[in-house]
Amino acid sequence: MKQLITVIAKALVDFPDEVHVHEVEEDHVIVYRLLVHPSDVGKVIGKQGRIAKALRTVVTSAAVKHSKRVSVDISS
Repeated sequence: MKQLITVIAKALVDFPDEVHVHEVEEDHVIVYRLLVHPSDVGKVIGKQGRIAKALRTVVTSAAVKHSKRVSVDISS
């Protein structure tokens, strides 16, 4: 899951070397914190959050196969 988020995010940003994903487990939910360069935050979120929503949809769909609940947080 972590690798999936990293690959998608690196394809979207101008500074792919500054893409980091941290995995934290909180209350039966795995939270993936996506950290990007401050100038790339808008590219990962997209207009009206469309890219972020699509990223979350892909990750949630992949997590269903493993019977896990996931969340993706985006920050700089």
